[in-house]
Amino acid sequence: MSDTTSDKKGINILKIPYVAALRPRQWTKNLIVFAAPLFAFQFTIQSLLGGILAFALFCCASSSFYLLNDIADVESDRVHPVKCKRPIAAGLISIPVATAMAIVLLTSAIGFGWLRAPALGITIIGYSVLQVAYNLRLKRTVILDVVAISLGFVLRACAGAAATDVHVSPWFLLCTAMLALFLGIEKRKAELRLAEIQGKRTRSVLKRYSPMLLSRMENTVTTGTIMTYALWSSGPKLQGATTSWMMLTIPFVMYGVFRYQLLSDPNEIARRSDLGQEKGGKTERPEEILLTDFPILLTVIAWLVLTVAILLLKRHGLIPS
Repeated sequence: MSDTTSDKKGINILKIPYVAALRPRQWTKNLIVFAAPLFAFQFTIQSLLGGILAFALFCCASSSFYLLNDIADVESDRVHPVKCKRPIAAGLISIPVATAMAIVLLTSAIGFGWLRAPALGITIIGYSVLQVAYNLRLKRTVILDVVAISLGFVLRACAGAAATDVHVSPWFLLCTAMLALFLGIEKRKAELRLAEIQGKRTRSVLKRYSPMLLSRMENTVTTGTIMTYALWSSGPKLQGATTSWMMLTIPFVMYGVFRYQLLSDPNEIARRSDLGQEKGGKTERPEEILLTDFPILLTVIAWLVLTVAILLLKRHGLIPS
């Protein structure tokens, strides 16, 4: 029904092979480049344009590695029940063309990033080196795999700061790292549960993880996430936010973290699977959570509204630092 409707209304751009191969659904991960100006309360046209540039460049860089990964895994993808539908594995895009696309995207991202600011170019290069290391070795190394995922998000946040000329607080970087570690651990939890449901492990590194280990890691990182955010929101005395009134946003952060934990809980995943809502769990796909889970989306919107309100009140001198 949906395909017929789509054909009548026009072409679904996401289904065009050359677009689908870039995995645009994964681009939501790059939205973190806007975090630096947002947390620094720098809402200007310059910061917006800089953030958009950093977002676009990281979309190009990340898509180049999706292409390279699909090229490297083309043979195994062709016998996979789901991955066989990817454009390169399905033969819709030739390997030489995909290779050329990847090279153009990556070199363009580094080149334009360097022209905007050397720090931005260096950050994209660092991200590229990390991706190479991750795909060659780290994604199969227990613990270091989630650390690499976390570092990728930190580099994105640093790129946003470089593109917008924003000085970031050390608490901001620590909070970003803790939150990224949290998301990585939750992703592994959901993948492990999915492997139990399907009776097979899609990642070799899952053999080294257990629910108990991931739960202990989750407890440590959850505490670190909330504590670093609380320290940042405490205000300028701790080199954090420009006003301590940001502490009012802590409940939204806590709820968002706890909601995410609920979605990755084995009992919740089993309940949803029994109801036929989904198999495995949403947190196996963290890039889609913001778009598919209404409570988390509502929490993010509420956080943004309150943050903007605090900023406006501070600018008009109605609240102190």
